[in-house]
Amino acid sequence: MATSQDFDVLIVGSGLAGLSAALHLAPTHRVAILTKRSMSDGSSGWAQGGIAAVLGAGDTFDSHVDDTLVAGAGLSEPAATRFVVEHAPESIEWLRKLGVPFSQEDGHLHLTREGGHSARRIVHVTDATGAAVQRTLIEEVRRTPNITLLEHHTLVDLITGTKFGIDHDHCLGLYALDESTDEVLTFRAPHTILATGGAGKVYLYTTNPDTATGDGIAAAWRAGCRVTNMEFIQFHPTCLYHPNVKSFLITEAVRGEGGQLLLPDGTRFMPQHDQRAELAPRDVVARAIDFEMKKHGLDCVYLDISHQPAEFIREHFPNIHARCLELGIDITKQPIPVVPAAHYTCGGIHTDLAGRTDVPGLHAIGETAYTGLHGANRLASNSLVECMVFARAAAHDIQATPLPLPPELPAWDESQVTDADESVVISHNWDELRRFMWDYVGIVRTNKRLERASHRIRLLQEEIQEFYANFHISRDLLELRNLVTVAELIVRSAQSRHESRGLHFSRDYPQMEDVAHPTILSPNT
Repeated sequence: MATSQDFDVLIVGSGLAGLSAALHLAPTHRVAILTKRSMSDGSSGWAQGGIAAVLGAGDTFDSHVDDTLVAGAGLSEPAATRFVVEHAPESIEWLRKLGVPFSQEDGHLHLTREGGHSARRIVHVTDATGAAVQRTLIEEVRRTPNITLLEHHTLVDLITGTKFGIDHDHCLGLYALDESTDEVLTFRAPHTILATGGAGKVYLYTTNPDTATGDGIAAAWRAGCRVTNMEFIQFHPTCLYHPNVKSFLITEAVRGEGGQLLLPDGTRFMPQHDQRAELAPRDVVARAIDFEMKKHGLDCVYLDISHQPAEFIREHFPNIHARCLELGIDITKQPIPVVPAAHYTCGGIHTDLAGRTDVPGLHAIGETAYTGLHGANRLASNSLVECMVFARAAAHDIQATPLPLPPELPAWDESQVTDADESVVISHNWDELRRFMWDYVGIVRTNKRLERASHRIRLLQEEIQEFYANFHISRDLLELRNLVTVAELIVRSAQSRHESRGLHFSRDYPQMEDVAHPTILSPNT
């Protein structure tokens, strides 16, 4: 029997949340970071706009809290919101000490403004903030003792006491597929942190990288954790529309700096939908674009920043300018074709303000977690700061809660499985799932669409479970298994909300109820 690999803390995911937690824990704990591709392949590196924090003259914590609560449409929890807002400036300072090269103006941090914010409070590195932060943290992690990096290791399942007849329900470790050997390894630790990101790949069109398959949410659900508010999937209003490229995000800051949304004939339409026009929250803008595209039968709309000086555009949006130029679009002279795309999972694994889940020994942080901050809609640039604040909180909780090394764990049993004969089943099911989720559980929903999606999910789950039980596992199969679980949670949550609020808009229930209630699903009911 293969022995387990033992650590003090296992962290699944190598985005901003996971790397931050590892750096906070390294002085006191032996940490392993498991990531299913390379260190830099998660969503954090794709974040363009920046990080929200109260740093400017005249700005206040109360103002940032209020903006977040307004965007959250009555479902952001005030305690969690204030916790994040008040710890945001120290998170920015921590990144500056690590060497993140934030954009400056006249010797001070340059602060930009984005939709839903009442002040300039977005710290950024031109239009590639996530990439710059990730590079800095990866370099720091690689030279920090006590951190073991395990790339190309895909989470299979969490190991809990109840699964193996052990008296308590603690998380004892996990199984992970090592792609270099095609072997499932056993990892044992008294503490595990899920920092696996969101689930944008459950939709056909997404701004997310291929890694965003809801692995942590699905694994935590199977382990006995509640999930909350999974119906609230944020669709970013402005994703580059081009037939020859994967989705490329056009940051919120383009609208913050004066970009206007236009129909193909040049008509501006946002003022007819909301008095805040292009600076309205993302859910409002995404629904407006969706409405105009359906009304006029359009493939896309256009985002125009060309009225700004060319030098201003190149200075503030160098990466977007360069990427569009590669595709023959000069944004200093031409509008950018854009469509909405699935962008951010506002719900997730239910946690407290220390990142603790329902399973002792298991924390969840970052996009995979539901902390109460985002409510029914995430305010722009609140996600990266949430990663850092809860990474620090979870690390402090683990440091204050010593647990013994779990007992010996059984090795992964592959004695009853064979090699798959038809891998096309996986790719076909993957494609089918993402298409019907886009068609039936997208920006605008109906009871009939949700029921159709639910029916197809049940059929897919049967096929996938049969495949999982009988054949050697692969990363593609594991991701598909997780995505169909997340799809079920999204649909069940959407079906239980008989109103329209924030990111969830139902034609059957177009009104918002007077009292806001979170949607909490439990695997035990």
